[in-house]
Formats: sequence, C-alpha cells, structure tokens
Amino acid sequence: MSREKILVIGSNSFSGASFVGYALQDGAEVVGTSRSPEPSDVFLPYKWVPHDRFTFHQLDLNIHLDETMELVNSFKPDYVVNFAAQSMVPQSWQHPEHWYMTNVVSMVKLHDRLRKCDFIKKYVQISTPEVYGNTSGLVGEDTPYNPSTPYAASKAACDMSLMTFVKAYGFPVVFTRAANVCGPGQQLYRIIPRTIFCIMAGEKLKLQGGGVSVRSFIHMKDVSSGTLQAARAGQAGEIFHLSTDRRISIRDLVQMICDVMGESFDKHVEVAEGRLGLDAAYLLDYAKARKQLGWEPVVSLETIISDNVDWMRKNWDEIRRQPRDYIHKP
Repeated sequence: MSREKILVIGSNSFSGASFVGYALQDGAEVVGTSRSPEPSDVFLPYKWVPHDRFTFHQLDLNIHLDETMELVNSFKPDYVVNFAAQSMVPQSWQHPEHWYMTNVVSMVKLHDRLRKCDFIKKYVQISTPEVYGNTSGLVGEDTPYNPSTPYAASKAACDMSLMTFVKAYGFPVVFTRAANVCGPGQQLYRIIPRTIFCIMAGEKLKLQGGGVSVRSFIHMKDVSSGTLQAARAGQAGEIFHLSTDRRISIRDLVQMICDVMGESFDKHVEVAEGRLGLDAAYLLDYAKARKQLGWEPVVSLETIISDNVDWMRKNWDEIRRQPRDYIHKP
C-alpha cells in the first residue's frame, strides 16, 4: 500500500507545522510550502519527530503561483491542506488590502488552477469561526456569515468563492473551523505562551478588555486529527467544526496559568483596552464532526497548559531570544 501524499500550504505556521508533524507520525509523505524560511526548530513541531519524509519549499503564493503549481503537478498529492493566510485579526485593520490580496485574490488564483488537477482527492480549507462574527449560544456550521473585521471578511470571501467552485466544477473542498488552537510551539504573541513568557520573564501581561471574552481552547493534536479525518472522509462542500465542550474566559484562563505556575495574577497582569472588532464569544457545536467523522477532542485544558509550560521551560534559553511580537509581512 502506497503512502498518502499530502501538500501542506503554510507549513511554517503553528497550525501547519503541527499538522505536518501529525501527518508524518501517521505515515504520510508530506511536502510543505511557506513564504518565509523555516523559523527556529523550537517553533516547528515537525522537527521534533522523525521528518525524513518531509520536504520544505519556500514559496509565496502572492508571487510564486507558477512555481507552486509546478510543485503540485510533480508531487501529485492526494490531499492539499491550506493553512496559509494573513491571520492576525487586530492588524487586519491597519492594512486590509494585504489581507484581501493574500486571503482572497491569491487564493482564488490558486484554486482556479488546483481544480483542474484530477489527482487531488480532497482540498482542505482551514477556515475560521471569525466568519460568524459575535454570536450567542452554540454555533452550527449553517450559521450565516457576519464578519466584523477585515480578516474575518477576507476568510468569508474565500470560503464563499470555494463554494462556487464546488457547485460549478465539483472541486472536492472541505472546510474546517477550529476553536482557539494552542499547544507547544505556538507563537509567543498568542495568549497562552504570552502569559507563560511574561510570568517566566517577570513581566506584566496586558489583558485586553479585562479578558471577559469567552473561548474554547483546543490542542493542536486534536485539530490535526480532525483535519486529517476531514480530508479522508469529508464530502465536497462540507464544513466541520473542531472544538471542545470546555469554555473559559480569557481572564480565567490567565488565572489558571498563574495557578499552575504558582504565581500571583495581580503581580503579572494589568488590564488594557479592548481591541476593535473583538468578538465576545464564538462557541462551536462540533456534533457534526463527531457524527460524520467519528472525531472527538481528547486533550484537556489542564494538559494544554502543562504541555505549554513544559515546552517553554525546556526551551527557555532559545525562546527568550526569539521575537515576541507579531511582525507583519505584506
């Protein structure tokens, strides 16, 4: 039996790099592309497992579409999983045209080429619950789009474009929308690693809006599992939510981290203004993934936090030398 072949677009992202590692451990042959060179190994979970079946190519979809398609046609992947995007929400207000160029225009160009590749069994679009905007109660996959930021609007536009390709061409697309992903190797500006870093460095964490927003946090191992199951078993045009039943405010999450590390919340946290377009909650109903894919999240929030603390303590000398803030690239 031949190995599954998977092309991961955006393989340097936390989610992409974690999925690569998961797919390699599952036995796949994987090719990854990203517009930036590979960062430090401390941020590349696939470097923490045997990775002789992985090849990386530095390609920017905004300028290297032809080269990307040459790679696609030579590798002939069974599955293409797309994690690539301008993904930061607050910064999307500053240069919205960059978000629309990468997340919509360049993606539509890519999809129009990929739809002609008859060897692709499934294209997995990594979407976001941000497309729903601010919601109440459990959110199902049929919830209308109501984006409240340029990032969310750009992702919604890309998803809608792909749906037209499903209907017009039978392009075999499935979509995943995950809760707040986390785990070892995540960028230092995300809430869990940022909190741990501030505590270890003896600094104050600025808690936007007092941390009242409610979220579900899910380990990237669980998301990777659901993503691969969606690629294998999802039907074209289907959307799958990947989440947990555990909901927690950002403030309570930070308090939980402080407790785990034996530190005082008041010593390490100060309240800051909330950001523009911050959604109070999006709580995803994942019953469809459970029913159709047989998928369940298995990693607890306690394990998520302990895994992150262990990762940062083990790699502290390297991590403290790495950039802590988001660096925007057009």
